Amino acid sequence: MRQNEKDNIQWLEFDLLQGFPLIHGCTMRHGGVSQGTYSSLNFGRPPCAQERLCVEENTRKLQNLFKLPKPIRSQLVHGKTIERVDGQSLSGIDHQTLVADGLSTNDPNIALLMTHADCQTAIFFDPNQKAIANVHAGWRGSVQNIYQETIVHMQREYGSNPADLLVCISPSLGPKNAEFIHYKKELPEPFWDFQIKFKFFDFWEISRWQLLACGIKPSHIEIAQIDTYAEAKDFFSHRRDPLSGRQATFCALT
Repeated sequence: MRQNEKDNIQWLEFDLLQGFPLIHGCTMRHGGVSQGTYSSLNFGRPPCAQERLCVEENTRKLQNLFKLPKPIRSQLVHGKTIERVDGQSLSGIDHQTLVADGLSTNDPNIALLMTHADCQTAIFFDPNQKAIANVHAGWRGSVQNIYQETIVHMQREYGSNPADLLVCISPSLGPKNAEFIHYKKELPEPFWDFQIKFKFFDFWEISRWQLLACGIKPSHIEIAQIDTYAEAKDFFSHRRDPLSGRQATFCALT
């Protein structure tokens, strides 16, 4: 990944997506207006009314910086539902009522935004069909194989060939901090092969394994391999700080 900064906002971009007609990024926690534990570029939705106003301002700053249309985001429920969004599907509804852990579009007038802190967020890009998806995957999403669900969705909605898809995974919880005390109840047995030590799991490699099994080419996968838990200066982490903000991963066709 490559790190960028402008107007005090810091973000990361994937090497794999450079040169394509696509705006994308993974925000870091600097350059926003949030205070305290949410400092400073928070995109989460806390119950505090004052912080919600800060999140709105942070979102406007992001829009202005990248000249984005108003980002579409959804209510995350740690499931495997992927929703296609376009001008027609969004007409007359409040997009914030969308309940899904993945959004897709082929409409260049729509930006997709997912929030996360420790969970993975993956951008799927089909350069041939000119379609994108933005997908939130915590460990529950991984157990339900939401990435496979996304690939099936893109095949059905856009005619995507898995071999054409580029998949890029955001900073997320790293294996040295991904402890699952009750893993025998929570994780399926195939995941157990990805223990780096007793009760600690490498979800970066679990995701790679799942993507390869669906026909994604090895050279078409980029995983940030940046541990949000370990990098307290630059990233929010729910495991490290239960009351914390959220990064944003965003993408839009151009």
